[in-house]
Formats: sequence, structure tokens, C-alpha cells
Amino acid sequence: MAVKIRLKRMGMKKKPFYRVVVADERNPRDGRFIEEIGTYDPMTNPAQIKIDAEKAANWIKNGAQPTDTVRVLLKKVGAIQG
Repeated sequence: MAVKIRLKRMGMKKKPFYRVVVADERNPRDGRFIEEIGTYDPMTNPAQIKIDAEKAANWIKNGAQPTDTVRVLLKKVGAIQG
């Protein structure tokens, strides 16, 4: 089972809001997930990022692969080194 840390899209049309989730890569984008570890709101200025760095680091240590977008967010939060 390949585990990914990725974004789950929420919110209304033209007003996206994302949850950062840990999910099996075979599940659909907005489908079933294992754990929610944070949120990302790109509509605010500046964008609001709330990620539990401890949980994210633990999942990465256990083999979860973040997507490219989530990797950038984790670097901004300081959960991983750049």
C-alpha cells in the first residue's frame, strides 16, 4: 500500500479550501483517507497554512510520500528541511 500526503479539495466553486490528508494513492482525490493532518486556505492574503508538523514528520518517517504541492507547504511550515 503506497501512502501519499496530499490535498483534499473542499469549499465552493471558485473558492477552494483544502485539507491536508494522508491517503492510499489508489483512492480518489476527495475520497477515503487515513488521517487529516492540516488545512490550507489559498484564498486569504497571505495564504493560511495549518499543518501538524509532528504528525507529518511521523508519516514521512513511516514511508508516506508528499505530493509536490504538499512538499512546498511542509517546507513553509518547517516540517521538513528544504
